[in-house]
This record gives sequence, C-alpha cells and structure tokens, in this order.
Amino acid sequence: MLQVFWQFFKLGWISFGGPAAHIGYFQRHFVQKLGWLPQDRFASTLALCQFLPGPASSQLGFAIGYQRAGLGGALAAFAGFTLPSFLLMLGLALAGQHYASQYASQPAALAIISGLKLFALVVVADAVLTMAGQFCRQRLTLTLAVLSAAFLWLLPGLTGQFVVLLAAALLGALFLKREGARPGQPLGLNWPFLLLFLGLLLVMPLLALTGTAAIFADFYQAGSLVFGGGHVVLPLLQGTLAGDLSQEVFLTGYAAAQAMPGPMFTLASFLGAELLPTAPILGALIATFGVFLPGFLLVLALQHSWQALASRPLMAGAIQGINAAVVGLLLAALYQPVFVSSVTGAPALAAAALGLLALRAFRCPLLILIPAFMLLGFWL
Repeated sequence: MLQVFWQFFKLGWISFGGPAAHIGYFQRHFVQKLGWLPQDRFASTLALCQFLPGPASSQLGFAIGYQRAGLGGALAAFAGFTLPSFLLMLGLALAGQHYASQYASQPAALAIISGLKLFALVVVADAVLTMAGQFCRQRLTLTLAVLSAAFLWLLPGLTGQFVVLLAAALLGALFLKREGARPGQPLGLNWPFLLLFLGLLLVMPLLALTGTAAIFADFYQAGSLVFGGGHVVLPLLQGTLAGDLSQEVFLTGYAAAQAMPGPMFTLASFLGAELLPTAPILGALIATFGVFLPGFLLVLALQHSWQALASRPLMAGAIQGINAAVVGLLLAALYQPVFVSSVTGAPALAAAALGLLALRAFRCPLLILIPAFMLLGFWL
C-alpha cells in the first residue's frame, strides 16, 4: 500500500493536462516503467473506466491500485493521486475566504476573478467542441445533444438534467443499438458494491438531510451522473448547489482547477470548503469523498463484467444516448452560467474567441493561458 501511495503521490504533483494526459502518464509509468500490469490489461481497465460515470483517470488509478494491492491499494492510489490537487484547491479556498473578508471588493481582486471566469468560458467551449466531435457523429446523437441543451435552457436545474439523461438513455437503447453487439454473455456482477451505489443514489434524495450529510449527498449525486469527463461536473454541481454558492465561486474554482495537477474533480474540494466556512477542511473532505465515491463503487462492481455488459445491444445504445446528452448538458452550461457571467461586452467576447483559437489550433498550454487571462481581467 505504501509503495502504491508513493508512486501515485509523485504523479499527482506533475500530472497536468487533464484526463487524457493522466492516462498517458499512467501508461508510461505503470506499464512501461514499473511493469505493474500488461498493456492488454491496462487497455481493458481503461475501457471500463471510460464506460462508467465519474473521473476516468482517477478510476483508472483506483483500478490499478486494486489490481496491485487489493482494496487497500486502491484507496492508497486514490489518496496519493488526489492529495496534491486536494491540498492546492483547499489552500485556494482558505486563502480566498481570508482574502474575501479583507480585499474582495478591491479592483485587483475583481479583475483577476473576471479574467478567470472568461478563461472558464474558453475551456468549456473547447470541451463542447471536443466531445461533440467524439459523441455526436450521427444525426440522432447530434439531435439528442441539441435538444438536451434546448430543454435545459428552458427548464434549468438538476431535475431537468436527470430527465434529459434518462430520456437520452431510453432513446439510445431503442434507436442506437451498436452493430456487432453480442447479447447473452454472463455478467458476474459484484452485487454488494452495485447495491451500495444504487442505495446511496436513490435513498439519500428522499431524506431530509442537513449539514455535512447534505453536502455528501449533493456531491455523491453529482458524481453519479457525470458522464463524459471532469468538465461535466460543472453543470451538475452548479445545478445542485445553485442556491448555496454564487456563480463567481463556481467559475473561479472551475478556472483554477484547470491549472492544478491531478483530477479536475477536486473542484469539489474547493466547493466543499466554501460550503462549510466554519470547518472548511471537513467540508472539503466530505465533498471530495462524495464526488469520487460513486465511480469507485462502480469500478469495484463491474471490473470483472464490463465487457459482457457493454456488448449487450440495449446497453450499448443507451451509452451512446447518454454520451450525446452529456454534450447537451455542457452546451447548456456554456451559456448559463459561464457565458452570462463572464462576457461583459465585445472585447471580452473577442478575447474568449482568441483564447479558444490559441487552445485548439495552436495547443497553447493552460499554464500560459491562465495568467494571460488573469492579466486580461485588468484590461477588460
């Protein structure tokens, strides 16, 4: 366990670039350098993590730790890889609370926040374009994405997001059955973990939870519905916590998360600390545990049966439908809250367009774009 923790802890400090880059780090480090698992096992484990809701790279690390040292190794991998970004995001939240009490109304602070919010617009727009190219290659999937966004623009909120995902799954199961799917393979599910996942997801919304229990429930629910990567956690958490935190807090944390190494889901650490200002460390721990737990329970439940499950025609179609709806969720969030809160006029829109060009066409590193947009905030 200590060996697993140390290897993931080292990677947690240098793994910049998002989930795709994290997967590359893991492949080079654990397959090529350390030889902890063969390439075919790595590929099949990666496919499972991309199939499930939650943060794919963190789930992949969790699964690698599990294969190396059992459940203790899985927890050590999660703790090691997540701890650096958790500490950085928690530190940002603590500094922000202290700063806000003294200097939040100062022009410099407002300018930096404006620049970070505009940078969030660039990142979300890039994620929409990338995911649309990946998940909306058919007429029906493109239609599902656009209808999902239109529905959420008219009826925003977490309930609307859940309805959109459910409807897309049903339509996908009916009309997007994958060619070559092979029904009838035995599943071999690990039922205790699957039942725990479903029990927490279905029961907690029915309870009148308050305080730390409510924070855990909100982040667990968001983590259970995040298909398509870390960017999708923004609209889900914003819909869940809209009455508790301002849009400025969401977008500042979201933009800062882009500059951090490790998983972007540690945005939850920042938000948890903001939700519980009297005990920010406890709030950050509860929110972080809540948002990561669903994906880890599903990895434990399905790691030995995912190929049989994904090969079933109805499930394969449902997955395609959900992926298309996820693009719609992110497109809806691109307008509200991101665009509405960040674009104050034509100069801001022009700066966002140029930033998107730099990111997509010229592959400008995020660590260059972030300070650039912070400085732009003083001009805009």
